[in-house]
Amino acid sequence: MAAKSQSNDPKTESPGSISKAATHGQWGRAWEVDWFSLASVTFLLLFAPFIVYYFIMACDQYSCSLTAPLVDIATGRARLSDIWAKTPPVTTKAAQIYVAWVTFQVLLYVLLPDFCHKFLPGYVGGVQEGAMTPAGIVNKYEINGLQAWLITHLLWFANSYLLACFSPTIIFDNWIPLLWCANILGYAVSTFAMIKGYFFPTDARDCKFTGNFLYNYMMGVEFNPRIGEWFDFKLFFNGRPGIVAWTLINLSFAAKQQELYGHVTNSMVLVNVLQAIYVLDFFWNETWYLKTIDICHDHFGWYLGWGDCVWLPYLYTLQGLYLVYHPVQLPTRYSLGVLLLGLLGYYIFRMANHQKDLFRRTDGRCVIWGRKPRVIECSFTSANEQKHRSKLLVSGFWGMARHFNYTGDLMGSLAYCLACGGGHLLPYFYIIYMAILLTHRCLRDEHRCANKYGRDWERYTAAVPYRLLPGIF
Repeated sequence: MAAKSQSNDPKTESPGSISKAATHGQWGRAWEVDWFSLASVTFLLLFAPFIVYYFIMACDQYSCSLTAPLVDIATGRARLSDIWAKTPPVTTKAAQIYVAWVTFQVLLYVLLPDFCHKFLPGYVGGVQEGAMTPAGIVNKYEINGLQAWLITHLLWFANSYLLACFSPTIIFDNWIPLLWCANILGYAVSTFAMIKGYFFPTDARDCKFTGNFLYNYMMGVEFNPRIGEWFDFKLFFNGRPGIVAWTLINLSFAAKQQELYGHVTNSMVLVNVLQAIYVLDFFWNETWYLKTIDICHDHFGWYLGWGDCVWLPYLYTLQGLYLVYHPVQLPTRYSLGVLLLGLLGYYIFRMANHQKDLFRRTDGRCVIWGRKPRVIECSFTSANEQKHRSKLLVSGFWGMARHFNYTGDLMGSLAYCLACGGGHLLPYFYIIYMAILLTHRCLRDEHRCANKYGRDWERYTAAVPYRLLPGIF
């Protein structure tokens, strides 16, 4: 249920500054649960699956209207049992498709070492090291997501269009039965991860227990649950099967639009292109992803397990699904404006992260926007009472706002939604969700950094006073 955005601590640390023991407040989720966190966890566990079902059902039975089902129930024109009776159940075909899909992605992840880094200039793949865990472990990862994406899509086009083994609309045609399969996997892997964390963790030193079962189940116990040396739960489920499927789902929606109306609208093309850019960027920079919040701070529980199996593929693709039911043809100027907004958002997102990575790799000895970067020298104390020095970047995009990469992410998210026109609220759920998610991440990042850097963080926030929107917020 998380966006793939990097931790917003725009820093570079002196050699040896990563300690083998971190303070409780600086890594992972909470050790203790307050009432608000427990209420939030309970709400998500109860209502997140219903939210997904409601959105998909609204498209299937009410042409994507979010209010029509409520009106029908309130006026007595329909009962909950009537709506449920019209919902397609899980089918043998859907189960076979889903099992084959997940099995294929597991095989690509585990058995096929990356070869793309051998011939693609600038791409970093193959065996890479992640960040040090709080227990002092540096895990190794086989980075082969781009390769898996390419192979999957080549086989998709070959089998659906050249060999006609299946229809390119197969995903749309089985969309709701596949939802039940995705839920089964999401709950199964989350439950297994919970049991594993209690009874046979990969490393017990990287586990956290709050004493509250619901919070442990939701946010996870183990930091990096693994099976064997290479199968890492977080990397696999965050990137595969959900994100590899994202572009296939959109292609299937486009094929269904072609089948129903005889053409593919420019709005559908925009959604496919802009979201494909995001997906390809994720896999091109999969090594960079090893330094993101999902890998460096979050534990693996229902939030990531179910979220990546269900929430991501079903709610991140709402724009394409909406356009199957409402084939919006945008005016040329409007569509160009949406395209430019999406590309500008992507540029800001990517360049902001590039500036931070360059700053970290060179210990600040680099050039950003044609000049030497401005920094704030700071220090922090690790759990073993050792003091370390660090630098916070206040140049480039990071001098405009403290989380300007999130700003670019939000611009791209808005472009996806605007591509659907203004007929319904449903396709705009994504920008609303992303705004809430990334604002929460801003606050969470800054709470962690304030605890870590103390007064030095106050100096940084004085130098860069805005979080997301310069002059506003």
